[in-house]
Amino acid sequence: MNAMPPQVLECLSQNDGSWVNRLLASLVLAGSLAACGGGGSGLGHSGAGVHSGMPNELPSPNPVAVVLAKPVLSFTDTGLSVSDGVTRIGAWQVSSLVGWEYSFDMGVTWTRGEGDFFDVRGDGAKSIWVRARDDLGRTSEIVMVSCVLDTTPPAPVQAEVATQELTRLVRVSGIEPQGSWEYSMDDQRTWWPGTGNRLAVLGNALPVMWLRQVDLAGNPSPFERVNLMEPGSPTWHEASGNPIQPSMLSLQQARTVVLHGSVVRGDADYIRWEIPVGQRLQALRLVHYVSPDPIAFFALQRAPVFDAGIDVNRMLVYGHMGPQDLKRNVLKDVAAGQLTAGPMTLWFQQTGPQATEYAIELVFAPVE
Repeated sequence: MNAMPPQVLECLSQNDGSWVNRLLASLVLAGSLAACGGGGSGLGHSGAGVHSGMPNELPSPNPVAVVLAKPVLSFTDTGLSVSDGVTRIGAWQVSSLVGWEYSFDMGVTWTRGEGDFFDVRGDGAKSIWVRARDDLGRTSEIVMVSCVLDTTPPAPVQAEVATQELTRLVRVSGIEPQGSWEYSMDDQRTWWPGTGNRLAVLGNALPVMWLRQVDLAGNPSPFERVNLMEPGSPTWHEASGNPIQPSMLSLQQARTVVLHGSVVRGDADYIRWEIPVGQRLQALRLVHYVSPDPIAFFALQRAPVFDAGIDVNRMLVYGHMGPQDLKRNVLKDVAAGQLTAGPMTLWFQQTGPQATEYAIELVFAPVE
Protein backbone atom coordinates (compact mmCIF):
# COMPACT_ATOMS: atom_id res chain seq x y z
CA MET A 1 0.00 0.00 0.00
CA ASN A 2 1.33 3.35 -0.96
CA ALA A 3 2.10 5.79 1.79
CA MET A 4 -0.45 8.59 2.27
CA PRO A 5 0.76 11.88 0.85
CA PRO A 6 2.01 14.23 3.50
CA GLN A 7 -0.44 16.87 2.31
CA VAL A 8 -3.35 14.64 3.26
CA LEU A 9 -1.88 13.86 6.67
CA GLU A 10 -1.34 17.54 7.21
CA CYS A 11 -4.95 18.24 6.44
CA LEU A 12 -6.12 15.44 8.71
CA SER A 13 -4.04 16.67 11.61
CA GLN A 14 -5.77 20.05 11.62
CA ASN A 15 -8.72 21.20 13.66
CA ASP A 16 -10.23 18.59 15.98
CA GLY A 17 -8.37 15.48 14.88
CA SER A 18 -11.43 13.71 13.47
CA TRP A 19 -9.18 12.18 10.89
CA VAL A 20 -11.31 9.23 9.87
CA ASN A 21 -14.19 11.40 8.74
CA ARG A 22 -11.90 13.80 7.04
CA LEU A 23 -10.06 10.94 5.30
CA LEU A 24 -13.30 9.73 3.78
CA ALA A 25 -14.14 13.25 2.73
CA SER A 26 -10.69 13.56 1.12
CA LEU A 27 -11.23 10.38 -0.88
CA VAL A 28 -14.60 11.54 -2.22
CA LEU A 29 -13.72 15.18 -2.86
CA ALA A 30 -10.33 15.21 -4.50
CA GLY A 31 -10.59 18.93 -4.82
CA SER A 32 -9.81 19.19 -1.09
CA LEU A 33 -6.21 18.08 -1.82
CA ALA A 34 -5.61 21.20 -3.79
CA ALA A 35 -6.96 23.28 -0.93
CA CYS A 36 -4.29 21.64 1.31
CA GLY A 37 -1.40 22.08 -1.10
CA GLY A 38 -1.42 18.65 -2.82
CA GLY A 39 -2.41 18.45 -6.37
CA GLY A 40 -0.72 16.68 -9.24
CA SER A 41 -0.41 12.99 -8.28
CA GLY A 42 -1.63 10.14 -6.09
CA LEU A 43 -5.26 10.63 -4.83
CA GLY A 44 -5.58 13.70 -6.94
CA HIS A 45 -5.61 11.52 -10.08
CA SER A 46 -7.66 8.69 -8.65
CA GLY A 47 -10.45 11.15 -7.67
CA ALA A 48 -10.59 12.83 -11.05
CA GLY A 49 -13.69 10.85 -12.06
CA VAL A 50 -15.89 12.52 -9.43
CA HIS A 51 -14.45 16.00 -9.58
CA SER A 52 -17.04 18.56 -10.50
CA GLY A 53 -14.55 20.89 -12.11
CA MET A 54 -15.77 23.62 -9.65
CA PRO A 55 -13.88 23.02 -6.39
CA ASN A 56 -15.53 26.03 -4.73
CA GLU A 57 -19.15 25.12 -5.73
CA LEU A 58 -21.68 25.17 -2.82
CA PRO A 59 -24.68 22.85 -2.50
CA SER A 60 -27.90 24.54 -3.81
CA PRO A 61 -30.30 25.72 -1.10
CA ASN A 62 -33.74 24.10 -0.57
CA PRO A 63 -36.36 25.43 -3.05
CA VAL A 64 -38.85 28.00 -1.67
CA ALA A 65 -42.31 26.49 -1.07
CA VAL A 66 -45.12 28.04 -3.17
CA VAL A 67 -48.16 29.12 -1.12
CA LEU A 68 -51.35 29.52 -3.16
CA ALA A 69 -53.85 32.15 -2.13
CA LYS A 70 -57.20 30.85 -0.88
CA PRO A 71 -60.19 31.42 -3.17
CA VAL A 72 -62.85 33.94 -2.14
CA LEU A 73 -66.46 32.68 -2.07
CA SER A 74 -69.80 34.47 -2.07
CA PHE A 75 -73.45 33.53 -2.50
CA THR A 76 -76.89 35.16 -2.40
CA ASP A 77 -78.56 34.80 0.99
CA THR A 78 -82.26 35.22 0.23
CA GLY A 79 -85.46 35.43 2.24
CA LEU A 80 -86.39 37.22 5.45
CA SER A 81 -82.77 37.42 6.62
CA VAL A 82 -79.68 38.00 4.51
CA SER A 83 -77.31 36.61 7.13
CA ASP A 84 -78.80 33.27 8.22
CA GLY A 85 -77.27 31.16 5.45
CA VAL A 86 -80.69 30.05 4.15
CA THR A 87 -81.14 30.58 0.41
CA ARG A 88 -83.25 29.50 -2.53
CA ILE A 89 -80.35 30.16 -4.96
CA GLY A 90 -77.72 27.41 -5.19
CA ALA A 91 -75.06 29.32 -7.15
CA TRP A 92 -71.75 30.13 -5.36
CA GLN A 93 -69.33 32.65 -6.88
CA VAL A 94 -65.61 31.79 -6.76
CA SER A 95 -62.73 34.24 -7.19
CA SER A 96 -59.31 32.58 -7.53
CA LEU A 97 -55.97 33.61 -9.05
CA VAL A 98 -55.42 30.06 -10.35
CA GLY A 99 -57.64 27.03 -10.89
CA TRP A 100 -59.89 25.76 -8.12
CA GLU A 101 -61.83 22.72 -7.02
CA TYR A 102 -64.68 21.97 -4.64
CA SER A 103 -65.95 19.10 -2.52
CA PHE A 104 -69.38 18.32 -1.08
CA ASP A 105 -68.18 15.35 1.02
CA MET A 106 -65.58 16.99 3.28
CA GLY A 107 -62.68 16.39 0.93
CA VAL A 108 -63.26 12.73 0.08
CA THR A 109 -63.74 13.63 -3.58
CA TRP A 110 -62.91 16.86 -5.41
CA THR A 111 -64.38 18.36 -8.59
CA ARG A 112 -62.39 20.79 -10.72
CA GLY A 113 -64.20 24.10 -11.02
CA GLU A 114 -64.97 25.78 -14.33
CA GLY A 115 -65.49 29.50 -14.82
CA ASP A 116 -66.23 31.48 -11.68
CA PHE A 117 -69.14 29.63 -10.05
CA PHE A 118 -70.58 26.26 -9.11
CA ASP A 119 -74.10 25.14 -8.22
CA VAL A 120 -75.33 23.43 -5.08
CA ARG A 121 -78.29 21.17 -5.78
CA GLY A 122 -80.85 19.40 -3.63
CA ASP A 123 -82.63 20.99 -0.69
CA GLY A 124 -81.08 20.71 2.76
CA ALA A 125 -77.99 21.67 4.75
CA LYS A 126 -74.77 21.80 2.74
CA SER A 127 -71.12 21.64 3.82
CA ILE A 128 -68.84 22.95 1.07
CA TRP A 129 -65.04 22.86 0.80
CA VAL A 130 -63.20 24.87 -1.84
CA ARG A 131 -59.47 25.28 -2.50
CA ALA A 132 -57.21 26.72 -5.18
CA ARG A 133 -55.27 24.27 -7.36
CA ASP A 134 -52.62 25.13 -9.95
CA ASP A 135 -51.44 23.18 -13.00
CA LEU A 136 -48.67 21.50 -10.96
CA GLY A 137 -51.19 20.04 -8.54
CA ARG A 138 -50.30 22.36 -5.68
CA THR A 139 -53.29 23.33 -3.51
CA SER A 140 -54.16 26.15 -1.15
CA GLU A 141 -55.63 26.08 2.30
CA ILE A 142 -59.25 24.85 2.22
CA VAL A 143 -62.09 27.35 2.56
CA MET A 144 -64.99 25.73 4.43
CA VAL A 145 -68.50 27.21 4.13
CA SER A 146 -72.06 26.04 4.68
CA CYS A 147 -75.60 26.97 3.71
CA VAL A 148 -79.14 25.63 3.74
CA LEU A 149 -80.69 25.34 0.29
CA ASP A 150 -84.48 25.56 0.09
CA THR A 151 -86.06 25.76 -3.37
CA THR A 152 -89.50 24.36 -2.52
CA PRO A 153 -92.41 26.86 -2.57
CA PRO A 154 -94.63 26.86 0.51
CA ALA A 155 -98.35 26.09 0.40
CA PRO A 156 -100.83 28.87 -0.44
CA VAL A 157 -102.11 30.93 2.46
CA GLN A 158 -105.59 30.38 3.81
CA ALA A 159 -107.82 33.45 3.67
CA GLU A 160 -111.03 33.68 5.68
CA VAL A 161 -113.17 36.70 4.78
CA ALA A 162 -115.61 38.36 7.17
CA THR A 163 -117.64 41.58 7.21
CA GLN A 164 -117.63 44.17 9.97
CA GLU A 165 -119.86 47.15 9.18
CA LEU A 166 -118.21 48.88 6.18
CA THR A 167 -114.96 46.95 6.49
CA ARG A 168 -113.98 43.68 4.87
CA LEU A 169 -111.73 41.69 7.20
CA VAL A 170 -109.38 39.01 5.84
CA ARG A 171 -107.87 36.57 8.32
CA VAL A 172 -104.63 35.07 7.05
CA SER A 173 -103.41 31.65 8.25
CA GLY A 174 -101.23 28.74 7.14
CA ILE A 175 -97.98 30.70 7.36
CA GLU A 176 -94.86 28.57 7.81
CA PRO A 177 -92.70 29.11 10.91
CA GLN A 178 -90.46 32.13 10.26
CA GLY A 179 -92.42 32.85 7.08
CA SER A 180 -94.35 36.00 6.16
CA TRP A 181 -97.29 36.99 3.99
CA GLU A 182 -97.77 39.62 1.31
CA TYR A 183 -100.65 41.19 -0.60
CA SER A 184 -101.04 42.80 -4.02
CA MET A 185 -103.65 45.31 -5.19
CA ASP A 186 -102.49 45.53 -8.84
CA ASP A 187 -102.87 42.04 -10.27
CA GLN A 188 -99.62 40.76 -8.68
CA ARG A 189 -97.33 43.36 -10.24
CA THR A 190 -96.37 44.75 -6.83
CA TRP A 191 -96.31 42.92 -3.49
CA TRP A 192 -96.50 44.55 -0.08
CA PRO A 193 -95.62 42.89 3.25
CA GLY A 194 -98.49 42.16 5.61
CA THR A 195 -98.36 42.54 9.40
CA GLY A 196 -100.04 40.38 12.02
CA ASN A 197 -102.63 37.88 10.81
CA ARG A 198 -105.44 40.20 9.66
CA LEU A 199 -106.00 42.60 6.82
CA ALA A 200 -108.81 45.17 6.87
CA VAL A 201 -110.04 46.66 3.59
CA LEU A 202 -112.43 49.55 2.88
CA GLY A 203 -113.28 51.05 -0.50
CA ASN A 204 -114.82 50.58 -3.94
CA ALA A 205 -112.05 50.89 -6.54
CA LEU A 206 -110.12 47.60 -6.64
CA PRO A 207 -112.20 44.45 -7.18
CA VAL A 208 -109.56 41.83 -6.32
CA MET A 209 -106.76 41.38 -3.82
CA TRP A 210 -104.05 38.73 -4.06
CA LEU A 211 -102.35 37.02 -1.11
CA ARG A 212 -99.29 34.79 -0.86
CA GLN A 213 -96.75 33.70 1.70
CA VAL A 214 -92.96 33.80 1.48
CA ASP A 215 -90.91 31.21 3.36
CA LEU A 216 -87.65 31.71 5.24
CA ALA A 217 -85.60 31.16 2.08
CA GLY A 218 -87.66 33.65 0.07
CA ASN A 219 -89.71 31.17 -1.96
CA PRO A 220 -93.17 32.60 -2.77
CA SER A 221 -96.21 30.39 -2.59
CA PRO A 222 -98.93 30.14 -5.23
CA PHE A 223 -101.28 33.11 -4.85
CA GLU A 224 -104.69 33.20 -3.21
CA ARG A 225 -107.35 35.40 -4.80
CA VAL A 226 -109.68 37.41 -2.54
CA ASN A 227 -112.74 39.01 -4.11
CA LEU A 228 -113.43 42.52 -2.83
CA MET A 229 -116.20 43.57 -5.19
CA GLU A 230 -119.69 42.71 -4.00
CA PRO A 231 -122.22 45.20 -5.35
CA GLY A 232 -124.90 45.78 -2.75
CA SER A 233 -122.62 44.72 0.09
CA PRO A 234 -121.78 47.38 2.68
CA THR A 235 -118.09 46.50 2.29
CA TRP A 236 -118.08 47.65 -1.37
CA HIS A 237 -118.26 51.17 -0.08
CA GLU A 238 -117.64 54.55 -1.63
CA ALA A 239 -116.07 56.75 1.03
CA SER A 240 -118.03 59.71 2.32
CA GLY A 241 -117.56 63.07 0.64
CA ASN A 242 -118.66 64.90 3.80
CA PRO A 243 -115.79 65.96 6.09
CA ILE A 244 -118.12 66.14 9.09
CA GLN A 245 -119.49 62.64 8.50
CA PRO A 246 -116.50 60.57 7.35
CA SER A 247 -116.82 56.85 6.60
CA MET A 248 -115.94 54.74 9.64
CA LEU A 249 -113.22 52.12 9.30
CA SER A 250 -113.46 49.19 11.72
CA LEU A 251 -109.97 47.90 12.50
CA GLN A 252 -111.01 44.66 14.24
CA GLN A 253 -107.48 44.18 15.58
CA ALA A 254 -106.02 44.33 12.07
CA ARG A 255 -102.51 45.73 11.91
CA THR A 256 -102.51 46.18 8.14
CA VAL A 257 -105.31 48.22 6.53
CA VAL A 258 -105.93 49.17 2.90
CA LEU A 259 -108.17 52.09 1.90
CA HIS A 260 -108.99 52.24 -1.82
CA GLY A 261 -111.16 54.48 -3.92
CA SER A 262 -111.55 56.64 -7.00
CA VAL A 263 -111.70 60.43 -6.80
CA VAL A 264 -112.04 63.32 -9.20
CA ARG A 265 -112.52 67.08 -8.88
CA GLY A 266 -115.39 67.77 -6.50
CA ASP A 267 -115.37 64.20 -5.11
CA ALA A 268 -113.15 63.93 -2.02
CA ASP A 269 -112.90 60.87 0.24
CA TYR A 270 -113.09 61.24 4.05
CA ILE A 271 -112.35 58.15 6.19
CA ARG A 272 -112.11 57.92 9.95
CA TRP A 273 -110.63 55.30 12.30
CA GLU A 274 -109.90 54.93 15.99
CA ILE A 275 -106.39 53.91 17.09
CA PRO A 276 -106.78 51.40 19.95
CA VAL A 277 -105.17 51.94 23.35
CA GLY A 278 -101.68 50.48 23.37
CA GLN A 279 -101.34 50.85 19.57
CA ARG A 280 -99.85 53.51 17.34
CA LEU A 281 -100.12 54.36 13.66
CA GLN A 282 -96.70 53.35 12.37
CA ALA A 283 -97.03 54.10 8.67
CA LEU A 284 -99.31 55.67 6.07
CA ARG A 285 -98.14 55.13 2.51
CA LEU A 286 -99.48 55.11 -1.02
CA VAL A 287 -99.42 51.58 -2.49
CA HIS A 288 -101.43 52.07 -5.69
CA TYR A 289 -102.01 55.07 -7.98
CA VAL A 290 -103.47 55.08 -11.48
CA SER A 291 -104.31 58.39 -13.16
CA PRO A 292 -103.24 60.61 -16.07
CA ASP A 293 -102.91 63.32 -13.42
CA PRO A 294 -99.78 62.62 -11.31
CA ILE A 295 -100.80 64.93 -8.46
CA ALA A 296 -103.50 64.38 -5.84
CA PHE A 297 -103.84 65.85 -2.34
CA PHE A 298 -104.03 64.27 1.11
CA ALA A 299 -104.25 65.45 4.70
CA LEU A 300 -104.59 63.79 8.10
CA GLN A 301 -106.25 65.37 11.12
CA ARG A 302 -106.17 63.99 14.64
CA ALA A 303 -109.92 64.28 15.20
CA PRO A 304 -113.18 62.30 14.63
CA VAL A 305 -114.07 64.70 11.78
CA PHE A 306 -112.10 66.71 9.26
CA ASP A 307 -112.99 70.25 10.24
CA ALA A 308 -109.57 71.82 9.63
CA GLY A 309 -110.71 73.16 6.27
CA ILE A 310 -107.58 74.55 4.62
CA ASP A 311 -105.87 75.45 7.89
CA VAL A 312 -102.67 73.40 7.63
CA ASN A 313 -101.81 74.24 11.26
CA ARG A 314 -104.61 71.92 12.34
CA MET A 315 -103.45 69.07 10.13
CA LEU A 316 -101.11 66.40 11.44
CA VAL A 317 -99.57 65.93 8.01
CA TYR A 318 -100.59 67.03 4.48
CA GLY A 319 -99.23 67.38 0.96
CA HIS A 320 -99.36 66.26 -2.64
CA MET A 321 -99.45 62.55 -3.37
CA GLY A 322 -98.74 60.74 -6.64
CA PRO A 323 -96.72 57.94 -8.28
CA GLN A 324 -93.48 59.43 -6.96
CA ASP A 325 -94.77 58.81 -3.42
CA LEU A 326 -95.33 55.07 -3.72
CA LYS A 327 -93.78 53.31 -0.70
CA ARG A 328 -93.04 56.61 1.07
CA ASN A 329 -94.17 56.69 4.70
CA VAL A 330 -95.60 60.19 5.09
CA LEU A 331 -95.58 59.82 8.90
CA LYS A 332 -91.82 59.32 9.13
CA ASP A 333 -91.20 62.75 10.64
CA VAL A 334 -94.34 62.98 12.80
CA ALA A 335 -93.78 62.83 16.56
CA ALA A 336 -94.62 59.37 17.94
CA GLY A 337 -96.85 60.88 20.62
CA GLN A 338 -99.16 62.23 17.92
CA LEU A 339 -99.78 58.76 16.50
CA THR A 340 -101.09 56.89 19.55
CA ALA A 341 -104.63 56.07 20.77
CA GLY A 342 -107.42 58.31 19.54
CA PRO A 343 -109.44 59.28 16.44
CA MET A 344 -107.95 60.21 13.08
CA THR A 345 -109.55 61.31 9.82
CA LEU A 346 -108.01 61.13 6.34
CA TRP A 347 -108.86 63.48 3.46
CA PHE A 348 -107.91 62.36 -0.07
CA GLN A 349 -108.82 64.43 -3.13
CA GLN A 350 -108.06 64.97 -6.79
CA THR A 351 -108.35 68.62 -7.81
CA GLY A 352 -108.11 67.89 -11.55
CA PRO A 353 -110.84 66.69 -13.95
CA GLN A 354 -109.34 63.23 -14.51
CA ALA A 355 -110.27 60.31 -12.26
CA THR A 356 -107.62 58.93 -9.93
CA GLU A 357 -107.63 55.39 -8.58
CA TYR A 358 -105.67 54.99 -5.36
CA ALA A 359 -104.92 52.66 -2.47
CA ILE A 360 -103.41 53.77 0.82
CA GLU A 361 -101.92 51.42 3.40
CA LEU A 362 -102.10 51.97 7.16
CA VAL A 363 -99.81 49.96 9.43
CA PHE A 364 -100.41 49.72 13.19
CA ALA A 365 -97.95 48.50 15.81
CA PRO A 366 -97.82 48.18 19.61
CA VAL A 367 -96.60 51.22 21.51
CA GLU A 368 -92.96 50.71 22.45
